[in-house]
Amino acid sequence: MMPPELQPRSFRPYISSSVSTPSFSSFNNGSPYSSPNSNPNPNPNPGFTSSSSSRSLKNSRFSASTFGYNARIAIALVPCAAFLLDLGGTPVLATLTLGLMVSYILDSLNFKPGAFFAVWLSLLFGQIAFFFASAYSLRQSFNSVPLTLLSAFLCAKTNFLIGVWASLQFKWIQIENPSIVLALERLLFASIPFAASSLFTWATISALGMNNASYYLMAFNCVFYWLYSIPRLSSFKSKHEAKYHGGEIPDDNLILGPLESCFHTLNLLFFPLLFHIASHYSVIFSSAASVADLFLLFFIPFLFQLYASTRGALWWVTKNPNQLHSIRVVNGAVALVVVVICLEVRVVFHSFGRYIQVPPPLNYLLVTVTMLGGASGAAAYAVGMISDAFSSVAFTTLAVIVSAAGAIVVGFPIVFLPLPSVAGFYLARFFTKKSLPSYFGFVVLGSLMVTWFVMHNFWDLNIWLAGMSLKSFCKFIIANVVLSMAIPGLAILPSKLHFLTEVGLISHALLLCYIENRFFNYSSIYYYGFEDEVMYPSYMVVVTTFVGLALVRRLSVDHRIGPKAAWILTCLYSSKLAMLLITSKSVVWMSAVLLLAISPPVLLYKDKSRTASKMKAWQGYAHAAVVALSVWFCRETIFEALQWWNGRSPSDGLLLGFCILSMGLACIPIVALHFSHVLSAKRSLVLVVATGLLFILMQPPIPLSLTYRSDMIRAARQSADDISIYGFMATKPTWPSWLLILAILLTLAAVTSIIPIKYMVELRAFYSIAMGIALGVYISAEYFLQAAVLHALIVVTMVCATVFVVFTHFPSASSTKVLPWVFALLVALFPVTYLLEGQVRIKNFLGDSGFGDMGDEEKNLTTLLAVEGARTSLLGLYAAIFMLIALEIKFELASLMREKAHERGGIKHNQSGQSSSSSFPPRMRFMQQRRSSTVATFTIKRMAAEGAWMPAVGNVATVMCFAICLILNVNLTGGSNRAIFFLAPILLLLNQDSDFVAGFGDKQRYFPVTVVISAYLVVTALYSIWEDIWHGNAGWGLQIGGPDWLFAVKNLALLILTFPSHILFNRFVWSYQKQSDWMPLLTLPLNLPSVIITDVLKIRILGLLGIIYSLAQTLISRQQFISGLKYI
Repeated sequence: MMPPELQPRSFRPYISSSVSTPSFSSFNNGSPYSSPNSNPNPNPNPGFTSSSSSRSLKNSRFSASTFGYNARIAIALVPCAAFLLDLGGTPVLATLTLGLMVSYILDSLNFKPGAFFAVWLSLLFGQIAFFFASAYSLRQSFNSVPLTLLSAFLCAKTNFLIGVWASLQFKWIQIENPSIVLALERLLFASIPFAASSLFTWATISALGMNNASYYLMAFNCVFYWLYSIPRLSSFKSKHEAKYHGGEIPDDNLILGPLESCFHTLNLLFFPLLFHIASHYSVIFSSAASVADLFLLFFIPFLFQLYASTRGALWWVTKNPNQLHSIRVVNGAVALVVVVICLEVRVVFHSFGRYIQVPPPLNYLLVTVTMLGGASGAAAYAVGMISDAFSSVAFTTLAVIVSAAGAIVVGFPIVFLPLPSVAGFYLARFFTKKSLPSYFGFVVLGSLMVTWFVMHNFWDLNIWLAGMSLKSFCKFIIANVVLSMAIPGLAILPSKLHFLTEVGLISHALLLCYIENRFFNYSSIYYYGFEDEVMYPSYMVVVTTFVGLALVRRLSVDHRIGPKAAWILTCLYSSKLAMLLITSKSVVWMSAVLLLAISPPVLLYKDKSRTASKMKAWQGYAHAAVVALSVWFCRETIFEALQWWNGRSPSDGLLLGFCILSMGLACIPIVALHFSHVLSAKRSLVLVVATGLLFILMQPPIPLSLTYRSDMIRAARQSADDISIYGFMATKPTWPSWLLILAILLTLAAVTSIIPIKYMVELRAFYSIAMGIALGVYISAEYFLQAAVLHALIVVTMVCATVFVVFTHFPSASSTKVLPWVFALLVALFPVTYLLEGQVRIKNFLGDSGFGDMGDEEKNLTTLLAVEGARTSLLGLYAAIFMLIALEIKFELASLMREKAHERGGIKHNQSGQSSSSSFPPRMRFMQQRRSSTVATFTIKRMAAEGAWMPAVGNVATVMCFAICLILNVNLTGGSNRAIFFLAPILLLLNQDSDFVAGFGDKQRYFPVTVVISAYLVVTALYSIWEDIWHGNAGWGLQIGGPDWLFAVKNLALLILTFPSHILFNRFVWSYQKQSDWMPLLTLPLNLPSVIITDVLKIRILGLLGIIYSLAQTLISRQQFISGLKYI
């Protein structure tokens, strides 16, 4: 039998059910059933409500579907995983990252079983890495071998549960092994409360200490019991119609069975108590407060268990609603009495005894009457026992007595004792009669009593607290309490007066932000020497924030407040979290301003079903302007954050870059949600974000910085701390960074078509020349500052390179005739610039100090090193230029070949008879007309006639780039063996060219790579042998039978043994003709001596490559043979 919330029994429970969880029914006029129409609101829990839809599956045992409780499982396992990663450190993170990447690749290749096993292997190796990485820290933390082993087992168990959760995401497991999926789901829900509560408690103890560890464990136990122990329908069981089994769903359709539920109950009731006894066994009977802790740790979870029974938690105990109601009432009354008495001992008299103005033993009696009476009345109303006239009178009487007793306890004057009594009467009348005037009467009288209590106890104290007098704080506290009391009454007013609720909530949120900001950020001024104590802990900020957000969401869902008020309140409550991250006294208000400026596209335009929910153009511009103004208004907070991060004042460029980047990121919701169809908006956003990033990276100088309008920033700039700490530092000119920023932004503007160089030849020419000049001046000023004569050559080189690249990508009518000459000029400038660099620098040096002066050897050496460094920089610059040209030509030729293939295949789109300008917006028609009149159509035939130079130019650029990179490899690394494997792929940019390389085509594209690698290693191996046997001026050391002779002969013979494999493989790569299978395998053993007994590393590499080449050739030939058989 299923719990009642899975059945269509519609009756009103004694305790109002939550909107997010199902409710277990209770009595309704002595009957467990009532009319089906008595509860018209359906249960909103999708996983625990019987469906009356038309879906009715034949299989009642299993239904393959996605796991429906991922969010619920993530609440527990995601923080646990983060905690374990923090404990394991980098080794665990690296292992998991590598393994999960492999799993993702396998999953993207639709190899689902491989991805599944990759996930489990990742977790396994991650756990092994965790044991090795954290064993020492665990042993140091617990200082006990059993506790260390238990903690390691707990971590391994949590890791296993993460793997189980990941396994449930693979649907093929559900289809092939349905029983295993059901068992895994049950295992998750049965095990998570034990592991998650322990790990959460462990993390909390690490942060807050061991003093209240048992209460932390109790709180987490209650949370996870509510999430996982309340009976829920399995994600993989079919949901039947309500008529199935008379409206009841079988018990085996629940995730957990009676045994698991029983263990969860035992864990909830006894685990915190046993943990407290084990950790405090020496002081558990030392005082009344310690004894009260024992009772509280048992009876508070017991009360929670009884409340959870209204949601079905005790379905495994009995199925009789009468018995469940008796259990709740009787046991709840006993537990409530014990909890109230223990709270008096542990909390009231222990912490608030100074505010109790009644002498003993009367104080114990009155406090007990107040607390026990109030708790009893609240519990009776919550379970629905206040339902007739007699119970209403008793409830009202109890409220009056409790109010009067509480007023006497805090010392309220006897003369004014009727005030709290009347307040209690009004409150009871509101609950029993739903009288709104009674509630506001209670608010007025309660506000008077709160005001009296604050003024009586704190008003006369001459104390400064967090930079403010205590009287001022008392005013804010009274205002906040009055608003808190009034808002519930305002919320139930008619909808026309809901603006009062919104005003009250916003005022309350502002006061709360102000008070918490004072307590948290102005905590440097305490009183009576308590400077080192924390006055307002950080967890209180988190608690008040999330409680406020939950309240806003609840009121918004119930339509008690409008969307604008919800937006403002969400921003105010969320801004408080910034206090935990940034130590600034104004960070709360700056964060609130930023959130109010950023969040409207997300919070105020939610309804996508209405066209009015989308922003209009003027609204988008207005929001973007507000965002920009808000970021500029918050520049001091950004400055403080950067100063805290860097340890010193940030530069003007860095500050401006972060402001621009913040503006761009803040405008992403506007563009993504409301203007995703507008290309200009996306392009502008890319430019803004790129500008901010460039300012952050380059930090250009800003002579007339507007940031100095801020007094705080001006004071930070004028501080002498930097000089006293770092001293005077020589700065290099940073103005060239503006040129690089300009060049990159121009490139982005051209790529995103903001600058329409594609349609206007004149603009294209001006753009390419401007780009070349900017890059040339930047490179000259940044890297060749002392060689002024070379600046003109470098600028001309960069102009030629940019003109060639731009007009190759967007050709004009005459560019195909001019570009070969531009490339020829570029090639001619290379040796001229290279030779002129050294000559100019040496000539300047000779003119200044005289090269023949042997007393200036250090200057000579410095000059020669400077020449070599400058020439190396020039080689790198020209290598990059030739690489860019080769890439551009390769891209253009590939595009033309694809277009030609489409033409031959007949799939090229026919040109329509309409004007081509009709496909452009009106503002682009002029440019299209210019293009049609000035730019001839660059077809494939025209390319064959006028652009035949492109393959040859691309090949020249590729060869020059490769040659320059080889020279750099020799100069910088001394001829590294590994460099050739990174440099040889450059030759993949070679093109089919009938002028220089006949017969070379796309089929032979890998031949240059392999043959160059083989040739380079052979030549360098011969050079190494020559270098080892040549003894400088002494001549050759080759004597027949000598060591050098044996060394040379042995290594030359081993080098020759590697030739057959390399020759066969290179021939195969050129022709791809199948050869005898035994030929590569026959040459493979010849490489083994070269690998084993050679003295030269390069010969060993050649031998390894020969083995790899032989195996690769065999496998490729075999694959070709199999493919041919399949084709036949």
